[in-house]
Amino acid sequence: MRPAPLGGRVLVARLDSMGDVLLAGPAVRAVAETAAAVTLLVAPGQRATAELLPGVDAVVEFTAPWVVLDPPPVEPAAVQALVTTLAAGAFDAALVLTSYHQSPLPLALLLRMAGVGWVGAASEDYPGSLLDLRHRPADGLPEPERALQLARAAGFGSAASSAALAVTGPLPDPRPLAGPGPYVVLHPGAAVPARATTAAHARALVDALVAAGHRVVVTGGPGDRALTATAAGGGGRDLGGRLSLRELAGVLAGAEAVVAVNTGPAHLAAAVGTPVVSLFAPVVAATAWAPYGVPVALLGDQDAPCRGTRARTCPVPGHPCLTGIAAADVVAAVTRVAAPAAAVGLEREVPA
Repeated sequence: MRPAPLGGRVLVARLDSMGDVLLAGPAVRAVAETAAAVTLLVAPGQRATAELLPGVDAVVEFTAPWVVLDPPPVEPAAVQALVTTLAAGAFDAALVLTSYHQSPLPLALLLRMAGVGWVGAASEDYPGSLLDLRHRPADGLPEPERALQLARAAGFGSAASSAALAVTGPLPDPRPLAGPGPYVVLHPGAAVPARATTAAHARALVDALVAAGHRVVVTGGPGDRALTATAAGGGGRDLGGRLSLRELAGVLAGAEAVVAVNTGPAHLAAAVGTPVVSLFAPVVAATAWAPYGVPVALLGDQDAPCRGTRARTCPVPGHPCLTGIAAADVVAAVTRVAAPAAAVGLEREVPA
């Protein structure tokens, strides 16, 4: 292994979803400890997520057909445009962060074409001359630790570099959005349908939380408006599709607890330090993908037939791994993990 050049311009790539970009944060901070500048390469639509991460100086967007869900055809002009952009960046080194089932080698090839002199990644496939560091991560690591391990193997950061998630502050005051007084957030939707719960189940959770004395704020993306409207019903405050990412971070930071399916906002809640009740469908492993670094109550049948399949739609009628979670169990879990809301507008401390 040829060591990475330290102190120069470094590109870090994480080319999939919001949650994946947030979980790359500890590796990005480790790189930033010794790099002169850090550019984060992300999928289109993830610029706002990248800009939340401490240590990011610039952001480049690219649709990687070998990574994204519902991939478009490979467009030679788009690939050449990326190579041109990367060449103009004059990067001394690059780290390609991937999930265990993804290959870093297509991007490594483009980085070589762009003249990047050192490239590191975790790879099970033989990389030939595409990688200077072919890292073999330990099995079973939470995703933030897996990414940080790669950065350390490349020589970035130190043994003291933290795997805790973090975002840049200050965050917006949540009170104009969430209303006055303590509250619990429910985020029932996800881009992958197999990880989302149903509208009826979400409504039952809101009703139970309200009956237990909680004020409930329901959040979701623009495509979740029907889901959040049903969930909020007459007892919750519906913010579905109404928040920027930084506003969402502020609302999550102000909550006593966040009840969320396995989706990006669950990791955003962890990044702002809020406890999470995780409604976790086992299509991927909770050991790797559960919210990290905060108090977490993991609910859902982790031995369901869909376990480990990475299914995008639930193969079991009725989606029982999530809809079978009793509302009373969610209320009890909120009680276990809830902490006083963070001071409004308080900038979260970035871990060393």
